[in-house]
Amino acid sequence: MKLLFITLGLLALGVAGIAIKIWAKKYGEFAGTCASQSPVLNKDGDVCGFCGKMPENCENN
Repeated sequence: MKLLFITLGLLALGVAGIAIKIWAKKYGEFAGTCASQSPVLNKDGDVCGFCGKMPENCENN
């Protein structure tokens, strides 16, 4: 039972941290979520499959 409470507490802390980050950011957006910005994920310089931006057009290069 003690392990369950610890697990739920840590889970709640993680969710609260994400919620605070979303609340504190303007328009609730995470910065740098495009996969095209990661050189590990986008070795060929392809466009982002989600937003269609090229890696050089992303603001957080």
